[in-house]
Amino acid sequence: MVLRAGADYPDHMTDIFDVIADGTRRDILQLLLRRTTEGETGTSVSQIVADLGISQPTVSKHLKVLRDAELVSVREDGQRRFYSLAVEPLEVVDDWLVPFLVDAYGDEAPDIDYPVPDSAAHAAEVVGRAAASAKHVVANALKRLGA
Repeated sequence: MVLRAGADYPDHMTDIFDVIADGTRRDILQLLLRRTTEGETGTSVSQIVADLGISQPTVSKHLKVLRDAELVSVREDGQRRFYSLAVEPLEVVDDWLVPFLVDAYGDEAPDIDYPVPDSAAHAAEVVGRAAASAKHVVANALKRLGA
């Protein structure tokens, strides 16, 4: 599905949807979110490899895509790199998705209480879940708009 840019649809958002459409990248984002809420300031590639049980080259490939989309930031310490979640791009997607979810659910929209410490982490969690489960809502809305 190709989403078109419009007056209220930032150009870079199509790229973000493409990036978070991959399950491994969503797993990496979820891992970084969990570690952030646990108080970690960064997660090394080797920690990601160990936690997700996937190869180092695969993790590095996905981290490059996430870095290019500015969804993660990297801090270098010698030869080690520590990755952290960068939620600003996800907040833009979250702001864009909310009206579709409200349209789909109306007054029946679920009131979800996420146990995360700040609004940035909350936005990342909401976007991760919404992108994975609300694709049909966006597609239906775009069909109604004739896009």
